[in-house]
This record gives sequence, structure tokens and C-alpha cells, in this order.
Amino acid sequence: MTEILVSDVNLNSVCERLEQHCCVDQNQHNLSSQPQTPVLKRHTNTGAKLWGRVRSKLLRQKLDPQTVQSKNWHMDVIEMNGIKVEFSMKFTSRDLSLKRTPSKKQSGVFGVKINVVTKRERSKVPYIVRQCIEEVEKRGIDEVGIYRISGVATDIQALKLAFDTNTKDILVMLSDMDINAIAGTLKLYFRELPEPLLTDRLYPAFMEGIALSDPAAKENCMMHLLRSLPDPNLMTFLTLLEHLKRVAEKEPINKMSLHNLATVFGPTLLRPSESESTKGQHITSASDIWSHDVMAQVQVLLYYLQHPPISFAELKRNTLYFSTDV
Repeated sequence: MTEILVSDVNLNSVCERLEQHCCVDQNQHNLSSQPQTPVLKRHTNTGAKLWGRVRSKLLRQKLDPQTVQSKNWHMDVIEMNGIKVEFSMKFTSRDLSLKRTPSKKQSGVFGVKINVVTKRERSKVPYIVRQCIEEVEKRGIDEVGIYRISGVATDIQALKLAFDTNTKDILVMLSDMDINAIAGTLKLYFRELPEPLLTDRLYPAFMEGIALSDPAAKENCMMHLLRSLPDPNLMTFLTLLEHLKRVAEKEPINKMSLHNLATVFGPTLLRPSESESTKGQHITSASDIWSHDVMAQVQVLLYYLQHPPISFAELKRNTLYFSTDV
């Protein structure tokens, strides 16, 4: 019997591991004296079926009021065709899991304001952003589902620690690490910023701007909002924007369209640190508010991804024109 402990990994990534164990030696009952080449017989889709059961179990537990209220880890076991999967789970509310929490250690990069990091590094764009983008473009831009498929959580946490402690071997780690873990580390960095990259202050304006129906008015508003960003935020956003456009150019290979990338990164770059999004809205439930906001966040990023190249220098030049206009 094979035991697989599931912890800190994406559910989909375990199916392949399970399939590797779902084989039995067909010759163990063969009484023929003739020597034969061993043949392995695979139980059809055992891994996928087993994880179907696990997913179903997780969903039932999630919907159970007692499980939702409990703060303790719940252990469970599911067996099928000689395979035993042991897993533990704990319910975390959406508000808590999406909450931006500033880091207590300002010496790192995760959970630290972007202007603090760039000032310390004396750079325009944080080192972690530049290195992750470089590695993805070097060997991950053709990867199917890049940025959509989750990396192994333990690998992501190892990279997070390395960047936070400024490990000397970080470049070696990046070159050896699974590319989905590197993509996941970049997403995690933006998700854990104490304030979204496009800032809390401008969030309501982004929501209003993307809702404008007049194309010229929307263009003026959305460009003005970019000019209003602090320089480190704007430079980092434009760097990421051009990178995502290059990823989307490989859509026939990696299956990641501009819309797919906007869906992955939009909420990460815009989700406010507090409940800014609920102000002035009259939607009946918290779930409706969350869904409405996510759709708008995706549309904001998609607008910029579909926009012709945006130059930092050109934006700042227009800012100067506006400031000197009488």
C-alpha cells in the first residue's frame, strides 16, 4: 500500500504521482514456466478517480457548518485500488486568506512596501520582480498554463525565504527550480504587498474609469491614473505589463491569452488592502460584491494589456504638460 501525505501542494500536481503508483505486476499470478518480460497493468485513471473522491470530500467538508467554524486541522484518509491518501485540511475564510498583511520584518521584500524595497535596493523595479520575469522569459514562456498552473508550495516558500534573506545562492536556486514555482513566487510577491501595486488611494478611480462608456473619456482617465501612481509602482507595473504581453504572444503554445493573464493578475494587482470596494455599492451579498469587484479588476488590467505600448517617459512628459498648462 502506498501512502502519500498531501501537504503544501496543489491538488492537480498530485494526480501524476498517484498514477505512477497505480500499477500491479500482472506476472505475479502467472504460473507459466516460460520466461516473459514483466508487464505492468495500470488501473484505468486510478489517480484521477481517487482525486475526484478527495475533491468531493474537501467540498463536503468545506460546506459543513461545523468544519467552517472549527479552527483545528481535520485529518482524513481515502483509499482506492491499494492506494491510501492521507490529508489534513483546515477551512480559512476568503476575507482572511485574501487579506494583505504587512510584514513585521522590514528587512525583507515580501509584505514590505514597494517604495521601501526599491529605495533600499537603489533600483527602479524590485530585484525579485526582475529576476522572476527574466527566468520565466528564459525558460518558461512556452510552458503551457504559465502563471495559471500552481507551483509546489514548499518550493515557493523556499524562494520566498531566499529573497527575504537575500540568499547569495538565489540565482542558482532560480535556475534549478521548477518554472511554475518561480511564476508562483512572483504572484505571491504582488499578492502579499501591504498595499496593492495600483494603490488603495486610486482603487475607486480605477473602478470608475473602467466603467466609462465613452472611449476617449476612458483613455484619458486610465492614462491619468497611471500618471498618478508613485514612480516605483508605475515602473514595476509597466515592466510587468510588457512581460505579460510577451507571454501572451506565445498563446498558441502556452495557451495563456491576454484575458487569461488578466484574470490571474488583475485581482492580485488591484485588490485593496481594506474594504474600499464596498463603498458606495448596493449589492445584496458579500459574495456578489466580491465577484463584481474581481470582474472589474480583471477588466482594468485587460485594458492596459490591450493598449498600445505605454512609455514611462511619455507618461511623465504628459504629466509635466498638465502641470504647466494654464
